[in-house]
Amino acid sequence: MKIKFNTVLLFGILLIFTHCENDNHNPYLTHDTSFYIDYRSLNGLPDGIAVIELDPEAPNFGNISSKLELGIGVLPHHIYYNQDAKKMYTTALGGSYLYEIKTGEDKNGQPKLLNATPIDTGENTVGENLFFTGDGRYFMTFMGGAGGPKDGSIGVFNANNNQLIKTIKAPIQTNPDKFIMYPHGISINEEKGLMMVTSTIHPDLATGIGNTCTLLDLNTYEIKETYQVADSPADKSAPVEVLLLRGKFPQYALATTMLGGDIWIAPYNATTKKYDAFTKVFDGSTQGLGWTLEMYIDDNNRLYVSFADPGKVLVFDINNLPQLKLLKTLTADKGAHHMVFFKTKKGKEVVAVQNNLLDIPNLNSGTINVIDINTGQTLGTVDLRSKYGILPESIEGTNGPGNYMHH
Repeated sequence: MKIKFNTVLLFGILLIFTHCENDNHNPYLTHDTSFYIDYRSLNGLPDGIAVIELDPEAPNFGNISSKLELGIGVLPHHIYYNQDAKKMYTTALGGSYLYEIKTGEDKNGQPKLLNATPIDTGENTVGENLFFTGDGRYFMTFMGGAGGPKDGSIGVFNANNNQLIKTIKAPIQTNPDKFIMYPHGISINEEKGLMMVTSTIHPDLATGIGNTCTLLDLNTYEIKETYQVADSPADKSAPVEVLLLRGKFPQYALATTMLGGDIWIAPYNATTKKYDAFTKVFDGSTQGLGWTLEMYIDDNNRLYVSFADPGKVLVFDINNLPQLKLLKTLTADKGAHHMVFFKTKKGKEVVAVQNNLLDIPNLNSGTINVIDINTGQTLGTVDLRSKYGILPESIEGTNGPGNYMHH
């Protein structure tokens, strides 16, 4: 977030949907247990991206084999692949906010980070999430917008040349009923021509907090509706991620609330061609959970949701939406955040959970847990804080997206 801070799942099938809806990717190729991580330095050194081995059965488990430094204070934040998984990007809270990352292979055929090219984001600051569409565009949320106290924007880019096409802005000061403010999460249903973004929190984590999600027309960029995703207008729940279910899945919107600690749901209305009002479908406080963050779905209609406090991943059945049936709870470390899904070399189905949220106290374990999905057993943990003096910010596959559907 320049923030100054005052300074998923694939089980042996082809990947169909991800952040950017890749249709032809299979992660079970070579180096399928190596992953990219965005990281921040704890020692005043440059932040960057690294390649790490996460198979607990491998002799080099937890070892970093390649690093690419981006700069001091860049704070790389989320790693994404483009539509065909041939280009890789990272957003950043500082620095140039968005970078295209070139990768290759070393002499052993393992992934290697080569260089980063900054992308011009115009006046837009504090890079958060990306979504690639099939028509040659990608969309990026900027939680800081142009820097105002109630700012925020969405950048529209040409996916072929990374040129900024348009900046979408809708200040709450202009229209308090339909606005974009502090956008973080983004999700798109291309078939319906709809895009939704969350309103989370001002980049300084103090000036303002959101409690809404805003629906836009994917092609005209017109705002169709701003929804309350909170118990009341005064409840500053900070919706952080949104997921517009698409394809074979039931047509609902799901949202997680960072400060609310909850999961909310809204059904698609074929008559209005919008979503109806959001209602709370899971109350984290009843389970001793808070700081709800990421959502991933596997091919068996299971929804994985991370709760940074106290560090859990809950697995739900979504076959009977709007009801969410809790299937199991996986234990991670404090700050449970992003996930990747893979099979160990011995065939165990696992999820690797990155445990750190912006180095916020008690949410910054700085570890990656590798958990057996079927048994719930933690097979291994990498402590990046003590081993390398870094904190992981996000995690992604080295063969393409390490999930089935995310945003």
